[in-house]
Amino acid sequence: MISAEWARMMAAYNAEMNRRFYAAAARLPDEARRAEEGAFFGSLHGTLCHLLWGDTAWMARLDGGEGPGVGIADSARMIQDFTALQDARWAMDNRIIRWAEALEDSALEGDLVWYSQVAKAELRRPVAMAVTHLFLHQNHHRGQAHALLTRHGEDTGATDLPFALP
Repeated sequence: MISAEWARMMAAYNAEMNRRFYAAAARLPDEARRAEEGAFFGSLHGTLCHLLWGDTAWMARLDGGEGPGVGIADSARMIQDFTALQDARWAMDNRIIRWAEALEDSALEGDLVWYSQVAKAELRRPVAMAVTHLFLHQNHHRGQAHALLTRHGEDTGATDLPFALP
């Protein structure tokens, strides 16, 4: 299905996109980042928070490290200060990259078992599916963030994978 090399490529892509998106978001006044825009998580800030929350939740399942500390209902508000959010984002991107660099293809075999607060049940899914979801979830919500940044006149550059990485 997927390989460790694919996960490394996606981890690098994720970090590059986050670098660009946070640079664009930092150019906006805080009021613009927090403005209710009708997005699924309300604002650009809320969307960026949820993205970090999702990455933290999935990485806790994949690497056994620390989870987000809040449930999905609070994901859009888990870090209020933009600078603190940005710092947490960089730390998470580094965590994902380190995990991907150490990943071996054999680790993508078998199942991942976890308790889902959303489903209120223990779930068992292929590890490869969980890793794929980690990166697809990022793209899904980053698309929402991109629309909000574009609405405010910000340009993140080319976001297509073949043009975003060297």
